[in-house]
Amino acid sequence: MRVESSHDRLKFEGQMRETASEGKGKASSSFVDILRDSIRRVNELQIEADKAIAELATGKNRDIARTMIAVEKANIAFQMMTQIRNKIVEAYQEIMRMQV
Repeated sequence: MRVESSHDRLKFEGQMRETASEGKGKASSSFVDILRDSIRRVNELQIEADKAIAELATGKNRDIARTMIAVEKANIAFQMMTQIRNKIVEAYQEIMRMQV
Protein backbone atom coordinates (compact mmCIF):
# COMPACT_ATOMS: atom_id res chain seq x y z
CA MET A 1 0.00 0.00 0.00
CA ARG A 2 2.81 2.45 0.82
CA VAL A 3 4.63 1.72 -2.42
CA GLU A 4 1.54 2.53 -4.49
CA SER A 5 0.94 5.71 -2.52
CA SER A 6 4.53 6.82 -3.00
CA HIS A 7 4.38 5.96 -6.68
CA ASP A 8 1.13 7.91 -7.14
CA ARG A 9 2.56 10.88 -5.26
CA LEU A 10 5.74 10.87 -7.35
CA LYS A 11 3.67 10.60 -10.52
CA PHE A 12 1.51 13.53 -9.41
CA GLU A 13 4.58 15.61 -8.52
CA GLY A 14 6.07 14.85 -11.94
CA GLN A 15 2.88 15.96 -13.63
CA MET A 16 2.89 19.16 -11.60
CA ARG A 17 6.50 19.86 -12.62
CA GLU A 18 5.63 19.31 -16.28
CA THR A 19 2.68 21.65 -15.91
CA ALA A 20 4.83 24.32 -14.29
CA SER A 21 7.47 24.09 -17.02
CA GLU A 22 4.97 24.46 -19.87
CA GLY A 23 3.67 27.74 -21.26
CA LYS A 24 0.73 29.65 -19.83
CA GLY A 25 -1.78 28.36 -22.39
CA LYS A 26 -1.04 24.73 -21.74
CA ALA A 27 -0.75 25.02 -17.97
CA SER A 28 -4.48 25.59 -17.47
CA SER A 29 -5.49 22.65 -19.66
CA SER A 30 -2.88 20.46 -17.97
CA PHE A 31 -4.29 21.39 -14.56
CA VAL A 32 -7.75 20.46 -15.79
CA ASP A 33 -6.42 17.17 -17.14
CA ILE A 34 -4.67 16.37 -13.87
CA LEU A 35 -7.80 17.23 -11.90
CA ARG A 36 -9.99 15.15 -14.22
CA ASP A 37 -7.63 12.17 -13.99
CA SER A 38 -7.53 12.46 -10.20
CA ILE A 39 -11.32 12.47 -9.99
CA ARG A 40 -11.47 9.49 -12.34
CA ARG A 41 -8.98 7.60 -10.15
CA VAL A 42 -10.98 8.34 -6.98
CA ASN A 43 -14.08 7.04 -8.74
CA GLU A 44 -12.23 3.86 -9.76
CA LEU A 45 -11.11 3.31 -6.16
CA GLN A 46 -14.71 3.73 -4.96
CA ILE A 47 -15.92 1.19 -7.53
CA GLU A 48 -13.17 -1.26 -6.54
CA ALA A 49 -14.11 -0.89 -2.87
CA ASP A 50 -17.80 -1.48 -3.64
CA LYS A 51 -16.88 -4.55 -5.67
CA ALA A 52 -14.69 -5.90 -2.84
CA ILE A 53 -17.51 -5.38 -0.33
CA ALA A 54 -20.00 -7.14 -2.60
CA GLU A 55 -17.62 -10.07 -3.10
CA LEU A 56 -17.06 -10.35 0.64
CA ALA A 57 -20.79 -10.24 1.32
CA THR A 58 -21.58 -12.93 -1.26
CA GLY A 59 -18.73 -15.18 -0.14
CA LYS A 60 -16.76 -14.98 -3.40
CA ASN A 61 -13.89 -13.41 -1.48
CA ARG A 62 -13.08 -14.31 2.11
CA ASP A 63 -10.07 -12.06 2.51
CA ILE A 64 -11.38 -9.33 4.80
CA ALA A 65 -7.96 -7.65 4.98
CA ARG A 66 -7.91 -6.92 1.24
CA THR A 67 -11.48 -5.67 1.42
CA MET A 68 -10.63 -3.31 4.27
CA ILE A 69 -7.56 -2.06 2.42
CA ALA A 70 -9.66 -1.32 -0.67
CA VAL A 71 -12.24 0.50 1.44
CA GLU A 72 -9.60 2.56 3.24
CA LYS A 73 -7.83 3.45 -0.01
CA ALA A 74 -11.13 4.72 -1.41
CA ASN A 75 -11.88 6.59 1.81
CA ILE A 76 -8.49 8.32 1.95
CA ALA A 77 -8.64 9.23 -1.75
CA PHE A 78 -12.13 10.68 -1.31
CA GLN A 79 -11.06 12.70 1.73
CA MET A 80 -8.08 14.07 -0.19
CA MET A 81 -10.30 14.98 -3.14
CA THR A 82 -12.68 16.77 -0.77
CA GLN A 83 -9.82 18.75 0.76
CA ILE A 84 -8.52 19.72 -2.68
CA ARG A 85 -12.01 20.87 -3.66
CA ASN A 86 -12.24 22.91 -0.46
CA LYS A 87 -8.89 24.58 -1.19
CA ILE A 88 -9.93 25.38 -4.77
CA VAL A 89 -13.21 26.91 -3.59
CA GLU A 90 -11.37 28.83 -0.88
CA ALA A 91 -8.87 30.20 -3.43
CA TYR A 92 -11.71 31.20 -5.77
CA GLN A 93 -13.52 33.00 -2.96
CA GLU A 94 -10.32 34.81 -2.00
CA ILE A 95 -9.84 35.96 -5.59
CA MET A 96 -13.45 37.17 -5.73
CA ARG A 97 -12.89 39.23 -2.56
CA MET A 98 -9.91 41.04 -4.08
CA GLN A 99 -10.52 44.63 -5.01
CA VAL A 100 -9.59 45.65 -8.50
